[in-house]
Amino acid sequence: MPTDRVTFPSHTGDTLAARLDLPDGPHLATALFAHCFSCSKDIPAARRIASRLAAMGIAVLRFDFTGLGHSQGEFQNTTFTSNVDDLHAASAYLADRGMAPSLLIGHSLGGAAVLKAAAEMAHIKAVVTLGAPFDPGHVTHNFADALEEIREKGVAPVNLGGRPFHIGKEFVEDVEAAQLAPAIANLKAALLVMHAPRDAVVGVENATQIFIAAKHPKSFVTLDNADHLITAAEDAEYAAEVIAAWSGRYLSLSPPAPPIGAPEGIVRASEADAKGFLQDIQSGPDHHTIADEPEAYGGTNRGMSPYGFLSAGLAACTSMTIRMYARRKGWPLTHVFVDVTHDKVHAQDAGTNTTMKVDGFHRAIHLEGPLDDDQRARLLEIADKCPVHKTLEASSHITTDLAPR
Repeated sequence: MPTDRVTFPSHTGDTLAARLDLPDGPHLATALFAHCFSCSKDIPAARRIASRLAAMGIAVLRFDFTGLGHSQGEFQNTTFTSNVDDLHAASAYLADRGMAPSLLIGHSLGGAAVLKAAAEMAHIKAVVTLGAPFDPGHVTHNFADALEEIREKGVAPVNLGGRPFHIGKEFVEDVEAAQLAPAIANLKAALLVMHAPRDAVVGVENATQIFIAAKHPKSFVTLDNADHLITAAEDAEYAAEVIAAWSGRYLSLSPPAPPIGAPEGIVRASEADAKGFLQDIQSGPDHHTIADEPEAYGGTNRGMSPYGFLSAGLAACTSMTIRMYARRKGWPLTHVFVDVTHDKVHAQDAGTNTTMKVDGFHRAIHLEGPLDDDQRARLLEIADKCPVHKTLEASSHITTDLAPR
């Protein structure tokens, strides 16, 4: 999965650091991920979810909110509203790249932020929350002992997850005043609420309140024994699989149409990925497939290799030739399949008079049905009548010219 490190300006002009996880193949949609309170874009749950979505063609932008991770700005000057504004800035950045997001995913307070932001984004088709609070003010229980000092002095140091932060009075007042119910009710997107019943940080009753406030289409999926940060790999993988499957119902994930078919009688290979070896293959106007190279050779392994197609041609032609003969004879051949292996062998092994290496193809022909020994032997002979077999055994002549502009 290719990942680009990118930056973009926040709503106040500070530089926000982000990772854009891109699909190996066609880009079908884009998601925007908002991390939990005081976390970063690189938490395991975000990485795993981004990886799974990218595998199904959905690019994912995950970024550090102002003052967190590698982003600029002062965390003590941020608020819940400023986080929502950062989401709008991230969405605008993606839109400028021609990748406007259609899916928002938010974890914990990030989940509350995406609910608020999604109600203001007409292009969002689906929203996912993970362990999100219904009341954003719920986050203040993480530093309840410091609330009095924050209100008196305007800012106070707190310890969150073993790390020191400064929380400002404006953040506390803004998060306590935030109301999600109207935003959830006005959501014009499908909603998936995911929550762990044993979440000790944000109780599962929050998920119930979010779900009740939302209109259909909406879904609820329990994360069973997961903790609030979804730190266990198996829990994060499960969440990623569910999000990937669910979002496909609401996002337009149809792959782009293949190139226009080649003329009748022409097999055309068109480069589909200039960074690798992926090829669109058209055989005449009606048939399309893809070719690639294994990852070990610099490809992405999304299709058969050219040599694989060569072996496939021999195997398919052999099977067709055997079936055609058995059908004409009325023999009880119920099924045939042909395994072909290809390698370079010394010419002497192939019965030639040269010392160079040549291509060696080995066919293993599997015949099923109540055939007698003579019928099986005859079908083995017929395999050598396969036109592709004859072509490979004969000397081929290839001419090449440069097509006009």
